[in-house]
Amino acid sequence: MKYDVVIAGAGPAGIGAALEAARSGLKTALIERYGCVGGNLTQGYVGPLLGRVCEGTVADEIEDAICAKRGSVPDFENAKIALTDLLDKAGVDVYLQTSVIGADKSGEKLDVVHTAGKFGNISFSAEVFIDATGDGDLAVQCGCPYEMGREGDGLVQPVTLMFVIEGVDPDQPLLCRHEEDYTDLGDGREYLDLCHKACRTGELPENVNIVRLYATDVKTERMVNATQENRIDPLNPADVFKAEASLRRQIGKIMDFLKNNIPGFSDIRIKGSASTLGVRESRRVLGRYQLTEEDLMEGRTYSDSVVHKAKFCLDIHNPSGAGQSVHAEKRPATPKPYDIPFSAMCPIGCSNLITAGRCISGAHVAHSSYRVMRICMAMGQAAGAAAAVMLKTETATDTVDVNLIRRHLMDRGVKLDD
Repeated sequence: MKYDVVIAGAGPAGIGAALEAARSGLKTALIERYGCVGGNLTQGYVGPLLGRVCEGTVADEIEDAICAKRGSVPDFENAKIALTDLLDKAGVDVYLQTSVIGADKSGEKLDVVHTAGKFGNISFSAEVFIDATGDGDLAVQCGCPYEMGREGDGLVQPVTLMFVIEGVDPDQPLLCRHEEDYTDLGDGREYLDLCHKACRTGELPENVNIVRLYATDVKTERMVNATQENRIDPLNPADVFKAEASLRRQIGKIMDFLKNNIPGFSDIRIKGSASTLGVRESRRVLGRYQLTEEDLMEGRTYSDSVVHKAKFCLDIHNPSGAGQSVHAEKRPATPKPYDIPFSAMCPIGCSNLITAGRCISGAHVAHSSYRVMRICMAMGQAAGAAAAVMLKTETATDTVDVNLIRRHLMDRGVKLDD
């Protein structure tokens, strides 16, 4: 199959890349291992869409398409419909239930990506490829170097299974969005203090010391972000099932905790849950530049910036225990608005491959901020724009004029110069 651009992974970054590439006139293929698009935004039940970037990116369009209002938790079933519709109207060829299994290169140029599905194997050729798999699957098939985990022990952030509950008393307003969201339950008890005590006594799982509760568009529902399994390699099938089994059990324990302790939660039941592990961290593909914690905290900009004013806290869920890795019961630090340079999205050793999403080149701490969905969508759009410019100018990632990519994005309405 011959395309102008082939994108691996139809999560938030891949969707952003595909929409921009197709709207720029490229014949675009989007390869997805699951049976629907959206990745953690649909299969993973992850919401709300966290992170901020400058105005005018595709993240605004996507959030408006799937959420009743910005900052709210999407209806995940409606999101599947809306995201599919966006891609279909843009003219993207989407290949579902299709997994990347190999790649052919000529020197540093990627020529062909091999995939497998129930129909058999399909090989895709293109001038530009984008790895938006989250795990850097395509980059690894190309032999690109990568890092994984934190320094010292190589542990990654824990995996989670998100779920939505219904049956909450409509007069109970309780929400808990982060580690400092202290709430008086009205009977002399404080919610986070209750969570911490339940973790210590075994009423909650030993590595769950906060049960985050987010509002949906329905007053009697909450999205729950609480389950956590540590010391898991999300690339190892045995570890993946070990985590799945443990996290499903944790859901039951968390439900009992809420029913038995929180006024208005006695009649709750599970409305739905993720179909795949919520993986926060895996491979970070090494690029021509690697983002650091200092880059983010100082709010650095670059001559080749393609994502502008990214902002989210350094959200490192403890790889070896409960809470945050630095301060277990405090809200993590938030960097100044920072930029992401194109060079951090250009893997070493492959001249026509671009990464987008959480697998770009960055250190463990920096990754904890840029890994969230709105920032990943903006990276995807930048990758799609880069593909369009590279094809038009017949250049590679190391020779393309990034000013042309920036101009392409600004012409699209992205406020890179604000």
